[in-house]
Amino acid sequence: MKKLNSIGLIMISLMLSLTPMFAQSSAKKTKIIEDSKMAKSEFIKSDALMQSLFEKAVGYVIFPNVGKGGLGIGAAAGNGVVYEGNSLIGMAKLSQLSIGFQAGGQAYREVIFFESKAELERFKASQFEFAAQASAVAVTEGASANVKYADGVMVFTMQKGGLMYEASIGGQKFRFTRL
Repeated sequence: MKKLNSIGLIMISLMLSLTPMFAQSSAKKTKIIEDSKMAKSEFIKSDALMQSLFEKAVGYVIFPNVGKGGLGIGAAAGNGVVYEGNSLIGMAKLSQLSIGFQAGGQAYREVIFFESKAELERFKASQFEFAAQASAVAVTEGASANVKYADGVMVFTMQKGGLMYEASIGGQKFRFTRL
């Protein structure tokens, strides 16, 4: 148990040390923006029906590179780009902590669509988070055909690599910075 507490403290320290990275350099922002454009095309390539989601959503945020790892206690982090309509309006930071049976690491992409201006505004006010029971749809061909907005949002993920065994609880928290 003492070892598990030590791992937990290390993971929390890691998450706190990543927070200053939110003040990103111009080159890093440019890279994240370019990666988000590529991630968007990969989402659409995997499921062509997602094109209409990108066109019709009030706004969306794309996290092109989310890294996740854990052993008992897990953490994930990623930087993303926020769009209102199809206009770039800011950058976002994703943080996640979880606890439970989990071991390994993985990288994935995530896109969150906002159905209403109210949900997008809540995200822009950094008052947006997902509880442990929130679910995301893994992108495969046709996956978006029957998905509906839940509480004004729709979430899709796409695994990029890695292997993680997980039966855990946790949540995602977001921070928005206007460009």
